[in-house]
Amino acid sequence: MTIDSVRGAPDTPELAEPELVQLLTPEGERVEHPDYPLDLSAEEVRDLYRDLVIVRRLDLESVALTRQGELGLWASLLGQEAAQIGSGRALSENDMVFPTYREHGVAWCRGVDQLKLLSMFRGVTHGGWDPADHNFHLYTVVIGSQTLHATGYAMGVQRDGVLGTPSAAATIAYFGDGATSQGDVNESFVFASVFNAPIVFFCQNNQWAISEPLERQSRIPLYRRAQGYGFPGLRVDGNDVFACLAVTRKALENARTGQGPTLIEAFTYRMGAHTTTDDPTRYRLKAEEEAWKLKDPIERVKAYLVRNDLADAAFFQKIEDEAKQTARELREGCLAMPDPKPLSAFEHVYAEPHPLMTEEQEQFAAYLASFEEEAR
Repeated sequence: MTIDSVRGAPDTPELAEPELVQLLTPEGERVEHPDYPLDLSAEEVRDLYRDLVIVRRLDLESVALTRQGELGLWASLLGQEAAQIGSGRALSENDMVFPTYREHGVAWCRGVDQLKLLSMFRGVTHGGWDPADHNFHLYTVVIGSQTLHATGYAMGVQRDGVLGTPSAAATIAYFGDGATSQGDVNESFVFASVFNAPIVFFCQNNQWAISEPLERQSRIPLYRRAQGYGFPGLRVDGNDVFACLAVTRKALENARTGQGPTLIEAFTYRMGAHTTTDDPTRYRLKAEEEAWKLKDPIERVKAYLVRNDLADAAFFQKIEDEAKQTARELREGCLAMPDPKPLSAFEHVYAEPHPLMTEEQEQFAAYLASFEEEAR
C-alpha cells in the first residue's frame, strides 16, 4: 500500500525502499558500510552498553516518579536510547546541542546532572542548568523552535572564522518527525542551506507525532526533504547505536570543516507514551509495538558482546546493579528537592525589570498575604 492509497489519493507506484545505514543488526551481527567505517574497541562497546542501560533505567524511574505524583510530566525516551547515545557520543567538547524535551540520553552524554532535568519537570526551576556549562541548551517545549535557535548559533560560529581549525565547533539540533511539519523547522533548513551553516539536523523519527502517524507528516521519507533545500540527507537505523555514532560523527566533522548542514533521520520507534499524559493504546496497535521490541537497541548490543566474547555474566550484572543504584540516587534526590517559594516564578524571566511583570508580582504577593491575614 502506498502513502497515496492510505490518504485516499489516486494510487501511485511505491517509492523504492529508503537506504538504511546499519552497522549492527537486531541479532547483534556486525556489518560494514563503505561510507561509515567504525572501529570500536571492546571497552568502547561496553561503555556504550553501559550508557544505554543506565539511561533507560533513569528514564523508567522518572516515569514512575511521575505516576506517583512527584513530577508534573515526563517525556520518555524508551526505545530511542541508541539514537541519543550514538549521536551524543559523537559530539566534541566544543559542539553545541539544542534539544527538544526528550533528549535525556544526550544530556547524559554531555554530563548534565539528571536531577537538573527532573527539577524542570517537578516545577522547581525554570530550566535547571546553565547551557554554557556543558554546551547543552535548555529543553525546548515549543515544537521546532530550537532549530531556528540552533541555526542562528551555527551561523554565529561560522562568522567566528574557526571552521576548519582545531577549535572548530558544530551545532546539532534535535527534533521529532512531527516537528518537520512546523514552519520553524523548514525555515531553519532554508537559512542553514543558503548560508552553508555548520549544523546537523538530527530528526528522531519515532513514527508518531503524539497520535499522528508518519504518513500524516510526509508523503516521502523525511531525509529526502533535505535535497529540496540543497544539502545532504540520510536515514540511519535509529536503534543501532554503532550506526548513529558513525553517521553523526561524520556529519559533525563535515560541519566543522565548512561543508555545511546535514539532515539525519534516525528511524526508530517510541515504545512508550508521547508523555505521561498520553495513552498510546488509543491510536496504535499492540502488534506494532511487539514488532519493534525485536529491534531493541540494548538487546542488540548485548547480543554483540556475547557472540564476540567481549563480556560475561558478571559484567552484565555489574551494569544492572549500577543502573539500579543510579536510579535510587535519582529518586532520593528528586524527593529531597525543596519546594520553590511562590514568588520565585517571577525571577529570571527578563534580564531587566518589566513593568507588567512587576505589577503581576505585586498582585500575587498581595494575594498570598491575604491568606496570612485570614489565619490571624
